[in-house]
Amino acid sequence: MLKRSFGNTGISVSALGFGAGHIGGEDKSDSEVFRLLDAVIDSGINLIDTARGYGLSEERIGKWIRGKKNEVIISTKVGYGIEGIEDWTYECIIKGVEAARGFLSRDTIDIVHLHSCSSLILQNNGVVEALLKCKEEGKIGCAAYSGENEDLQTAMSFGCFDSFQFSYNLFDQNNYESINHLSLSGRGVIIKRPIANAPWRFKTQPFGNYCEEYWLRMKKMGVEMTEDEYLPAAVKFSAFASGVSTIIAGTGSVDHLMSIVKAIEEGDLEAELRERFIHCFNHHQDDWRPQI
Repeated sequence: MLKRSFGNTGISVSALGFGAGHIGGEDKSDSEVFRLLDAVIDSGINLIDTARGYGLSEERIGKWIRGKKNEVIISTKVGYGIEGIEDWTYECIIKGVEAARGFLSRDTIDIVHLHSCSSLILQNNGVVEALLKCKEEGKIGCAAYSGENEDLQTAMSFGCFDSFQFSYNLFDQNNYESINHLSLSGRGVIIKRPIANAPWRFKTQPFGNYCEEYWLRMKKMGVEMTEDEYLPAAVKFSAFASGVSTIIAGTGSVDHLMSIVKAIEEGDLEAELRERFIHCFNHHQDDWRPQI
């Protein structure tokens, strides 16, 4: 698996990371989750991305990771969900990092994000200061931010975050300039939703589904491809965009994971097809509804 420098942090990450949201539900047993995580590491992936809000995800990773601590880079997210403490406060960040360290069996968590924190909170609630304090004390390696739109731009303006996580894919290319800016300034760049929630799965408009807007954009852009062609194209479009450190793909299926790994190992998207997707997106950009 291709490895890349994670900005100027000194970390080397696989071009594909594993999104651990799917392993937090009670529909899967611990043994099923552990087999999936073993397949993740065996494939060459060394980055696992989780969050406070992903159910049992942190706890299960912590159980599985014992004995593998030097093989795995862990990314998580905080800001909410600490019993008895108000969300998005200084104390909530401090206690959230402590809780994550316990769940994940880590003295130092490699990357910790403020999770979809609003501009208003970023500027007023002491959450940035709390995260930086945790970094100063060695409890986290990289102070990071995960979010979109104006909130992302506010976080970028602070100048104190080591890395950022946000969306970029075939049907959501608005963050391209941010990728370049962050890469040039030595920040790590983690791309979420790299396959745009796979809208090509649906033959008709998926009303109410999270990928509905992406489905509408796909149809508007008019790039005709089969479902089997769309997946590798989407993976390559995001993973090999200039300045991207890694993309996060979440799945509960080993077979699906291996199809994404295969796309990465095949290398970059053909230049002509990449330019076609960029042109089609830009040509219709004024038609897009906001994508959250």
